[in-house]
Amino acid sequence: MKKEKNVVSIEERMPQLKERRKKKAARQLIFYLILLSLLIGIVIYLQSPLSHVRYVEVKGDEDLTKSEVKEVSGITGTSNLWGIDPAAVSDKIKGLPEVSSTEVRRTLTGGIEISLEEKRRTAYVKVEEQFAPILEDGTILGDALVENPGGDAPIFYGFPDNEHLTKLAKELNSLPASVSNLISEIHWMDEEERDRVRLYMSDGYTVIASVREFSEKMPSYPSIVSQLDPDAEGVIHVGVGTYFESYASGDKEQLETEEEQGNIPSEESPQEREEEG
Repeated sequence: MKKEKNVVSIEERMPQLKERRKKKAARQLIFYLILLSLLIGIVIYLQSPLSHVRYVEVKGDEDLTKSEVKEVSGITGTSNLWGIDPAAVSDKIKGLPEVSSTEVRRTLTGGIEISLEEKRRTAYVKVEEQFAPILEDGTILGDALVENPGGDAPIFYGFPDNEHLTKLAKELNSLPASVSNLISEIHWMDEEERDRVRLYMSDGYTVIASVREFSEKMPSYPSIVSQLDPDAEGVIHVGVGTYFESYASGDKEQLETEEEQGNIPSEESPQEREEEG
């Protein structure tokens, strides 16, 4: 016998279809209401103090102050956290001559973190009664004068122009720290001496070197000193020929006379200045 098919009339199915459509419409309405609420909430949040930057943290600053970096960044307590362009802020900070690289990012706690790396101060040059820092790329910070250098870099005296200052500053930056940290003062010698300089070392020795070969020849300084008699007085020549020249009585007297006449500043010995510092 054939089984009879269970036939459901359209009239019986209509209530079920209507119920499904009602549920679907209700779900869509709820979805749109939630979405609208979220959009309204975001707008209110962005217009309220809750979206403001809670703090600005600066990392890696040494010579620059945190307030200087924050001021250049342009970020304040009323800045919108999501309206800040980290790349644009980074470019502003890299505009400072002291900064070599920087990174700006938002934090999960509603702040801005600025990480930067400063250019090393390789020397100072005397400007009247103060000292201007010279950076590793030769930039002279004429607007950042200090009363007394902290002993972190040598002081330049008597250089005829900024070109020679810049050149030697770059040469200094190429030296190993173990050598550059020993240099207390660098004095430009007479023009007829070509581009030679006289160095006063913190270990008590005096060195005469050429600017052109400075970064190539000065690394040998420690090995030269290790071979000298600690009681010997004289000048270490570092250049085409590297040798030690003992003071004859006349040479030493001439050097002292030059100091008295002001050709070689003799305010304090490197050792005395370090002890005071």
